[in-house]
This record gives sequence, C-alpha cells and structure tokens, in this order.
Amino acid sequence: MDEISLATQELATAQHRGISPSAGELWKELRLEAVRVAAREEILRGFLDVAVLRPTNFVLGLGSLLARKLGELSMPVEIIAAAAADLIAIRTRDPAAESYLTPFLYYKGFHALQWHRVGHWLWRSRRRDLAHFLQSRVSEVFAVDIHPAVPIGSGVFIDHGTGLVVGETAVIGDDVSILHEVTLGGTGKERGDRHPKVRNGVLLGAGAKVLGNVEIGRDAKVAAGSVVLRDVPPGATVAGVPARIVSWSSESVPALDMDQSLPDYEI
Repeated sequence: MDEISLATQELATAQHRGISPSAGELWKELRLEAVRVAAREEILRGFLDVAVLRPTNFVLGLGSLLARKLGELSMPVEIIAAAAADLIAIRTRDPAAESYLTPFLYYKGFHALQWHRVGHWLWRSRRRDLAHFLQSRVSEVFAVDIHPAVPIGSGVFIDHGTGLVVGETAVIGDDVSILHEVTLGGTGKERGDRHPKVRNGVLLGAGAKVLGNVEIGRDAKVAAGSVVLRDVPPGATVAGVPARIVSWSSESVPALDMDQSLPDYEI
C-alpha cells in the first residue's frame, strides 16, 4: 500500500472510531492529496505548491489560502481547531467531496465560514470597524452575509453558501449543516435579541427562512423552503409555510445524516 493510500485509510479508520484527526494529521493528508493531483494535472502544480505543498502546517496553509482570497495576511490561531472540524464535516457529509483538498481549496462555504471566524474574533476583541469591513468583503466575494457578532460552533458545514444571511443576535451551535439561501433573520419589528438560536446537530434545508428570536432545538430538521416563525422542539422535523411539525427524528442527527427527504404529509 502506498503512502497516500495508507494515510487515507488511517484517517478513515480514526473517523469510523469517532476519533477526530488532529490538524497535523489532516494537513499531512491534504499534502499527500495535493501531490497526487499535481502529478495528474501539471497546470495546477504551481497553485498547489503555493497553497498546500509549501506551507508547513494547517495554520499557515489556511491563513495563506484565505489571505489570497481577500488580500488580508493575519490569521488568529484560535480558530484553527474549529476550521479543521469544519473541513472534516464537509468530507464526511458531502458526497461530492471526494477528498479534503477540494473543499479546502475551492468551497466558498468553507472559506466564508473561516473568514467569519476571524471577523468574530475581531468583534469580540472590540475591533468592530475592521470586523464590519471584513464582513462586507466576505459578502461581496462569497455571497455569504453573516454578522460578525454571531458565535458559530465547530464542525459546521455550509453547503454552497450562496445567499446565506445570518443576523446579529443569532447563534449557531456545533455540528450544524446549512444549505444555500438560508436566512436566520428578524421579523422586522423587534430590537435587541431578535434572531434565531440554532442548536447542535440541526439541518437547515435550502431556502429555509427562520425569523425572530426562536429556537431550533437540538437535532431538529427544517425542510427546504420552509418559513419558521415559532420554536422547533429538539428532534422535530418541520416543513411548510408557516412550518409545522411533520415527524420526529429517532436517535439520529439530521446535520450528520444530511437526509433532506420528508415523510408523506398533507399541507
């Protein structure tokens, strides 16, 4: 078995056992994948050398990649563990992600989320003018608009990302999956704490609109195109306009399963 296959098998075994690989192990796998791609696509060799093969660790690699995207050269070290968990989440949940390298280099949902983590760090450090500037640039470049005040957990998968809007007082927990055109917004008539709280393990389907200071309970699922105006209990699946409960999860985590199907029900 060659070095690349062995490293891939080791990571897969660790994930199967519920063990998250370290940033160092993940970077080793990314570099091996880059070597393989460079061997078959000569035109990408220079790009891969700068993006993955030259940096010596995940921190430098991610910081360098995002810096070239937005022209900013700083990268807080504290976001690295969350970023690694986000990348693992993509590889685990997205059937189109056949390696770590592809989402690391090209997935704008991943890139936008990591820049948000930088912006949130700036916000908490009271460097809010710079945080707003960064939010604006991320929105322009990636079409993902997340207020820098929003805390976001680790292991979050933003699939595609286009049209995602998250308001100032929203909260997003760990192991959440969010598809494109999702809105976590206000109702337009409130001030203060006015945006949704999305708990761990939640799946938000494409085009879902969650409005107001409502809670989407742990391991809940919001179907594509739904409009949520009330709290969603833990483990519930809701669908429709306005959304109502159509089923309950059975010891599953919708964000990890990525099953967007619904039971038969009458609207």
